[in-house]
Amino acid sequence: MRLATIVLLLAAAPAAATPASDLAAVIADHWNWSLTVDPLLATEVGDHRGDGRLPDPSLAEADRQAVTAKAFIARLDRIDPAALSLADRTNRAILRRMLASAVEGNSFGQRSLTFTTYSGWHTGFASLPDSTPLATRADYESYLARLAAYPAFNRAEIAVTRTALNGGYAQPCAPLAGFENSISAHIVPRPEDSVFWKPFTAKRPLGTSDADWAAMQARARTLIVTALVPAYRELLAFYTSDYKPRCRAGSGIGETPGGAAYYAYRARTETTTDMTPEGIHNLGLSEVARIGAAMDKVAADAGYPSRAAFVAHMRTDPQFYARTPQELLDRSAFVAKAIDEWLPRIIGKLPRLPFSVKPIPADQAEGTTTAYSEWGSVENGRAGVYRVNTTHLDERPFYELPALTLHEAAPGHQTQGSLQQELPLPDFRKHQASFTAFVEGWALYSESLGEEMGLYDTPEKKMGRYSYEMWRACRLVVDTGLHVKGWSRDKAIDYMLTNTALTRHNVEAEVNRYITWPGQALAYKIGELTIKRLRARAETMLGARFDERSFHDAVLGSGPVPMDVLEANIDAWIAARNAAGIADRKS
Repeated sequence: MRLATIVLLLAAAPAAATPASDLAAVIADHWNWSLTVDPLLATEVGDHRGDGRLPDPSLAEADRQAVTAKAFIARLDRIDPAALSLADRTNRAILRRMLASAVEGNSFGQRSLTFTTYSGWHTGFASLPDSTPLATRADYESYLARLAAYPAFNRAEIAVTRTALNGGYAQPCAPLAGFENSISAHIVPRPEDSVFWKPFTAKRPLGTSDADWAAMQARARTLIVTALVPAYRELLAFYTSDYKPRCRAGSGIGETPGGAAYYAYRARTETTTDMTPEGIHNLGLSEVARIGAAMDKVAADAGYPSRAAFVAHMRTDPQFYARTPQELLDRSAFVAKAIDEWLPRIIGKLPRLPFSVKPIPADQAEGTTTAYSEWGSVENGRAGVYRVNTTHLDERPFYELPALTLHEAAPGHQTQGSLQQELPLPDFRKHQASFTAFVEGWALYSESLGEEMGLYDTPEKKMGRYSYEMWRACRLVVDTGLHVKGWSRDKAIDYMLTNTALTRHNVEAEVNRYITWPGQALAYKIGELTIKRLRARAETMLGARFDERSFHDAVLGSGPVPMDVLEANIDAWIAARNAAGIADRKS
């Protein structure tokens, strides 16, 4: 055989498989599968395969996805981690954890719980006009097709919820007061009154004639009247006639079949630790005592005989409350811009995406939290949104705004979430890996950075800052108390009113959330304490070589990771800086 022929044959032969290439294949196959089964995710990242479709929410599809997840786990388990680079070992470990958690979660009957007081499929779909790209005619065609697909999607979600009812997994009654308003808000007399009409008030997309635009507007009106409003009516009838009469009398998930095991799973998943509910409860009690002492000192320094007296003043003095929704939004935006001055001083690598400040939509505001964050999209050119609750203005004090804005906007969720999309990570880690302990732990840690920014410049703001930290410490006590220790809703509310400066409306909304969304609230304090512990370790080990900006870059630079991975990353960063310091001295 000629030498030239041998060279050509060798060039054409496939490269031998290696652990790294095997992992790359699993990651690629998993991402491709994810985009196929989740058309909304595909749209979010600019992939058009899912245009016009909605996910399949059925339990049968959940079972199919669990089978596929197990197959991916088996492929990952055939790859020797020791043969991978550090970056690939991290990718493998994170993907495996995500898949294993999904498989385990699917084994519980609680998987059929389809809504909380915080969110549900009907409110999630109502965010479609704001969350989907609407720049081209194809975007609008996809949007209209999804409106048409909603009735079938709604019926499938109702079917899953009916399964929950029949299995003894209904949500408790007390937190659901007024829940039907989140449904009836979309049963409108005119299509132009619907949130789904909003995209058609904009300028027509490029490449669309006046006649075609008018035709699309007509289709939208027809779909709102004949598909969406009837679907929301169907859901309202199901909820009021079938669901509400069968809600549970108690509060804890432990009262449902297999509830104790499910809650232990939720605690592990949300905190990414092996902490038990009992251990979490005791940690919460310790944190409540520590932060309470700091609050007592603030009250004493402000000249009040007790923390309770100072908090009573803060809750009732009109000077601390907005008179109009716009005033609250303006104050929130002002704090956000004040923080901007500090961001380059505390974080080395900042994201490109900006964010706006907007009110929480009216259909969600009544039963939800004080504020939340909606991430933007680099691919779709959509800015993030810092959503502020402008209802019950007498319950939204100005002294909470510094901590709230640091958490929800910058350097909290908006900074972290936008940066995550720009990091050189596999797509699944940019868009799917969202470990609550990291995401919420970073946001809660961000509140403490307001100290060096000088944002807590009055006794009321200082108390508001500690009240917010106390709020998250109380979560460890209250969440475990409700779901493991048999606490009533009233006991949980009283505990939070006693220990925080939060207003009653906010406390009730929070406790309702913990009841209907077990375990999620545990992640905040666990994540924050982990980051603070790692910072203290770095400061001690590095001394003068510690740099806050570099530390924050090290925390944020790998995107959301489990707590054990974060600890390994920071230890490696400390070792690298120490080694660099030794090298500098030798040179």
